[in-house]
Amino acid sequence: MRKIIYGIIILLAFSCSPATTEDSEKKVVKAQVSDYNPEAKLEELGITLRPPSTPVANYVNAVRTGNLVFLSGKGPLQANGENITGKVGADLSIEQGYEAAKVTAVNQLSTLKAELGDLSKVKRVVKVLGMVNCTPEFSDQPKVINGFSDLMVEVFGERGKHARAAVGMAALPGNIAVEIEMIVEVED
Repeated sequence: MRKIIYGIIILLAFSCSPATTEDSEKKVVKAQVSDYNPEAKLEELGITLRPPSTPVANYVNAVRTGNLVFLSGKGPLQANGENITGKVGADLSIEQGYEAAKVTAVNQLSTLKAELGDLSKVKRVVKVLGMVNCTPEFSDQPKVINGFSDLMVEVFGERGKHARAAVGMAALPGNIAVEIEMIVEVED
């Protein structure tokens, strides 16, 4: 009998609290939606988006299927038209690799803006694949790709947090320091 009463008390406790929790979560989401302006955040950060680079082969910059946008891999093409090149762990430090990943993040945001017209349509950055051109013994790839991830969170807030892989590569096209692709969930 004691177990039954204890079970009923636990059941009542759990059945009463979700409404309060749900109401609180709705208020938080509503506040986040009203404050959500990724393009204003870019301006605040002093970041200007440029037209995305043209694909160099038989592919496109982005493919949308349903509410997902798959962005092709981009590298650290700077405003001056030059890529950041070299191997992290030999030619570049972790900090320089981090900056290359941040430049790549800006390039991906440019591609996304061109695809969507408005970055406020981003519901969530879902998945990021970060590839680092590095020496065989280099093992801090996540620290490099943090340059990309940190900017996504700065621009999109909680919506910028994503699943991620950060891997080392023996070489990348044109000896670029990093190449990063991502998947984004969007709303119309």
